[in-house]
Amino acid sequence: MSGALWAIVGATGTGKTAVSLGLAERLASAGRTAEIVNCDAMQLYRGMDIGTAKLPAAERRGIEHHLFDVLEPSEEASVANYQPAAREAISAIHARGHDAILVGGSGLYASSVLFDFRFPPRDDALRASLERELDDRGVEELYARLQREQPVAAAAVDPRNGRRVVRALELAALGETASGTLPTDPVLWQTPTRIVAVRSDRAELVERLDRRVEDMWRDGLLDEVRELLPRGIEHGKTASRAIGYAQALAQLRGECTEAEAIALTQTLTRRYARRQVSWFKRYPGIEWIEGANAVHIAGIDCPA
Repeated sequence: MSGALWAIVGATGTGKTAVSLGLAERLASAGRTAEIVNCDAMQLYRGMDIGTAKLPAAERRGIEHHLFDVLEPSEEASVANYQPAAREAISAIHARGHDAILVGGSGLYASSVLFDFRFPPRDDALRASLERELDDRGVEELYARLQREQPVAAAAVDPRNGRRVVRALELAALGETASGTLPTDPVLWQTPTRIVAVRSDRAELVERLDRRVEDMWRDGLLDEVRELLPRGIEHGKTASRAIGYAQALAQLRGECTEAEAIALTQTLTRRYARRQVSWFKRYPGIEWIEGANAVHIAGIDCPA
């Protein structure tokens, strides 16, 4: 019997990992084996553990986990590469008759798997040219150009995210609309699919996120980043810009103090959490639960 597809999504720090483990165990108690598939872009990277709050293998309670630690920090993570890999993993889980639990807060990555999500074309030469402009002129100038040329696309892009700004300019030059948005009237990739979002009181979440950033530095994020330098994290287009890692790199280069690095990481993390909530609110048929407790998900003991 083919299994069901579950998705546990939501903002960073809301406890999605705990919910996914609890869900897998509740499914097991109902006679349904479940396996977990990562949907956090930064947890794809080997060695990036502290700054991504990656669950250690020893704490995975014997539950099979997929798509963790599959990239080197020097490699670029892209949703176009992630989508087929995740869908292949899910299809293989279903072929074993098991349920698949997609877990993570990377909204575009989740959308690419859950919905009938197709990607606009790419132009590698144009992309490379725009990335050189990004390095030379900065994201503010490129975003201003995007606002002039494609104001609708600019409104949908985070003006501080250089990669997204470059992609929007690339698509504009190709005569395409912006990528990275949820399709209109999205159609599920497969059924049965059940999407559960974990939420938390805003004030409590902010306090938790600020404390977690402080804990990252206390637990050795700087040492982790030092160990990643020989593996190319400084040159990785994605890994080097990850929240927390970019600030740790700046501290190691002497560009900011530890206090400044922590404060900026806290600000960016809070901002990212707000964007995640806004993204998932657009999902049709999504179920919201309070806190990191799988018992809040109704009807687990029945087929999804």
